[in-house]
Amino acid sequence: MLTTNPSNTSSWSFFLTGIPGLEALHMWISIPFCFTYIMALLGNGTVLLAVSLDKRLHEPMYYFISMLAVIDLVFSTAVVPKMLGVFWLDWREIGFEACFTQMFFIHTFTAVESGVLLAMSFDRYVAICNPLRYSIVLTSSRTVRIGLLCVARGAGVMTPLMCLLTSFPYCKTRVIPHSYCEHMAVVNLACADPSASDLYGLIVATLLVGTDSVFITFSYAMILRSVMRLPTQEARLTALRTCGSHVFVILLFYIGGLLSMYLQMFSFGLAAHVQVLVADLYLVVPPMLNPLVYGIKMKQMQKGIFKLLGQLIGLRVPEADEDRSDAGRGTQHQKIIHPVLEQG
Repeated sequence: MLTTNPSNTSSWSFFLTGIPGLEALHMWISIPFCFTYIMALLGNGTVLLAVSLDKRLHEPMYYFISMLAVIDLVFSTAVVPKMLGVFWLDWREIGFEACFTQMFFIHTFTAVESGVLLAMSFDRYVAICNPLRYSIVLTSSRTVRIGLLCVARGAGVMTPLMCLLTSFPYCKTRVIPHSYCEHMAVVNLACADPSASDLYGLIVATLLVGTDSVFITFSYAMILRSVMRLPTQEARLTALRTCGSHVFVILLFYIGGLLSMYLQMFSFGLAAHVQVLVADLYLVVPPMLNPLVYGIKMKQMQKGIFKLLGQLIGLRVPEADEDRSDAGRGTQHQKIIHPVLEQG
């Protein structure tokens, strides 16, 4: 067993196992992880370019979608490249500072994404349930402040935990039985009593998820109540399909995160590789799905993406014809009904 002097832990490295018990299958397991990462990069990158280049998308709702895209890019990039290095090239070593930096980004941006999902649900609530006040309540500057508040909240709750974890002496084995520097897997290597960090992490995660999920549930409940009052069945079905896809991604994010955390704390008799795979999938699947559900499926976003593609290949999208067509379908109605109802 590899050991080290607890007074000199910052000068040495950890070693990542990958997926314990499945080392012989790392090459095959890496294929879906690589695919999801590439799709996350392409999807979120396309969303960001479309929003930045198309002035029609310079609205609060699309700013929130852009924030989510940035979070997902940071979130997945903090983990997947190193994970693929372990799977492909057996690059298992990760420095002490790099390990805790990776952990900080993972948990901080998990909290930030939870806050942005809450803000997006509030955006839809105001736009559908109180549309006449939408432009007053959600201005561009207020949207930016909400995004900064989400970042400050995530960093604020994670900084004390990181300070506590880096102060521990790590004098046990240097091998982390995981694909990345997962909180519980690293804490188990400490020589000190980790109960304080475990309790802090559990309380913070439960309070954040609990508070955000309650308000998100309230927002979508009010949205569905308003949707059921729409005059046509087609509009109701379109809205329900859209809300259903949003709720699916939200549930995937929250249930996946809680399941990953609790499986690391209480194994419930599951094999180690099952626990690690659940944690890995939680980090790579939502960033791939979010741009599809929140961005590319929206008609206005589709127009922005087509415009971007047209610029890349040298074609011009006839915006004037589209605008006249939209006006013919009733501009006033579109101002009242939020674009979330135009997806499908």
